[in-house]
Amino acid sequence: MSNFECENTNLLLRSMPAMNELLDMPGIVEFSACMGREQVKKIISEACDELRSELQNGMQPKAPIGELTLGRVMALLNRRASSSMKPAVNATGVVIHTNLGRAPLAPEALQAVIATAGRYNTLEYSPEKGGREERNTHIEWLISQISGAEAALVVNNNAAAVLLALSSCAAGREVIVSSGELVEIGNSFRIPEILSFSGASMIAVGCTNSTRLSDYRNAITENTALLLKVHPSNYRIEGFTTSTSREELAELASSRGLVFMEDLGSGLLYPLALPFAHREHSVRECLKAGVSIVTFSGDKLLGGPQLGVIAGSKQLIDKMKSHQLYRALRVDKMTLAAFEATLRIYSTGRQQEIPVINMIEADVDSLQKKAQRLCRLLKNTAKSAALENPGLGALDISVVEASGAIGGGAFPTDQLPGFAVGISITSISAEKLASFFRTATIPVITGIRDGQVILHVRTLLPGDERIIASTFAEILKREIL
Repeated sequence: MSNFECENTNLLLRSMPAMNELLDMPGIVEFSACMGREQVKKIISEACDELRSELQNGMQPKAPIGELTLGRVMALLNRRASSSMKPAVNATGVVIHTNLGRAPLAPEALQAVIATAGRYNTLEYSPEKGGREERNTHIEWLISQISGAEAALVVNNNAAAVLLALSSCAAGREVIVSSGELVEIGNSFRIPEILSFSGASMIAVGCTNSTRLSDYRNAITENTALLLKVHPSNYRIEGFTTSTSREELAELASSRGLVFMEDLGSGLLYPLALPFAHREHSVRECLKAGVSIVTFSGDKLLGGPQLGVIAGSKQLIDKMKSHQLYRALRVDKMTLAAFEATLRIYSTGRQQEIPVINMIEADVDSLQKKAQRLCRLLKNTAKSAALENPGLGALDISVVEASGAIGGGAFPTDQLPGFAVGISITSISAEKLASFFRTATIPVITGIRDGQVILHVRTLLPGDERIIASTFAEILKREIL
C-alpha cells in the first residue's frame, strides 16, 4: 500500500463516528431500549471492527463513511435482534428437505405441542397410579399397533437409535454388515464410526455390489452378536448386484442365536401410492420378515418430529430402556406430544392429512391447477407493481413442468413429476432474483433453471402462495430493478 493510500485509509478510519455518537442516534436508541445499552455497544463494536478491517484491506467506500458505518451497524443490530431460525417457504420441490427442517407437522401435532408446552403435563406421571410413569408409554402402544412390533422406544434421532441399539446388543462383540451398506448420511453419520463408538467390532463382508448369504454365514464366529442391515440412503447401486433378503438373514440369525437389526432410516409406516413405492419397505414389512429390531426416523417419510424409533423384540427393547445411554438420548415433552398426535392420525387411517404424505402423493392434475392459481396471482401482483415501478424490465411468468424429489434419503433416483411457476425479469438475473426471494422477511427458497426462478408448488403449504405474492410485490418495488 502506498503512502497516499495509507493516509487515505487513516483518514477514513478517523472519520468513522464515535461510539457515543452512534449510541445517541435515534434508530440505535430504540435498540438500546429493547436489547440493553451494553449489548448494543458490543454489536456496534463488532460492526465497526469489521468495517475497519475491510478499509485496511483496501476496500473503497461508495458512500460517505458516516453513512456507511451507520448502515453496517443498523444491519447487524437488525440481524442480532431478530430470530435467526424463522419460518420459510419451501418452493424447491424437495419434500423432505433436511436444510429446511425436514417434515412439517400436521395441524393436530402442532396443537398438541402448544397444549403440552404451555402447561404442566403428565409427561412422567400416571393419574391412575398416582405416581411416576415412564414417558415412553405415551407412544409405545401406538407404535406397536401400527407396526406390529412387540415393543418400541424413542430417542432424539435415528443416529441415536442406531447407537443405543448397537451399544446395548453388541458392545464388546462383533457386528456383521455388508460392504455395500457402509453408508454415510450427511457428513457426520457413518456406519463404521457409529459401530466403533458403540463399542462393537465391525466385520464387513462381501463387496460393494454383491453380498451373498454365504458371506454372512462364513463370517459368524462365537463372538458375533448381531447381523446388521442398513438402508442405502441417498444412493442406489445398479447393474450387476447381489444382495441377501431380510428373510434369509432372519433365518440365519435365528438359527445361530443372533440379533438381526435393520436401520430402515426412512420411517415408512404405510405403503405410498406411487408407481415405485415397492422400493421402500414399511416398518411392518421388515418386522414381519423376521427382523429383530428396526430403527427409523420420525421426521422423514413418517412425517412427524425429529426423533429415532427402535421397534421390535420386547426383550431387546427392555434391555435398551435400562441402558445408561437411554437417559442421555431421550426426547422431551414437546417431541413426544407431536409424535403421539402424528401416530394417532395414522392409527385412524388418516395418513393423507400428514403434510409429507399429502405432498408426495399429490397427483399431477392437482399440481397443475395449483401452479395455474399461483401464476395468476403473481401476474396480478406484477401488473400492480408495474404501475409503481415503470423501470421494471419485461417479465415472464408462466406455468412450467418441473420434477420434484422426496428427499430424506428415500427413493434417491426417482423423480416426482409436477408443475411449477417460472419467473424471469430482463432487468435482473435469475440468481439475483432468487437471492431477493430467500433474503425476504419470510425466506422463499426457490430453484433456478434455464434463466428462470422456479417455484415448485408440490411443497407449498396452505398460505404460502400469499407469502410468495407479498414477497414478489416487495421485490418488484426495489429501485435496483
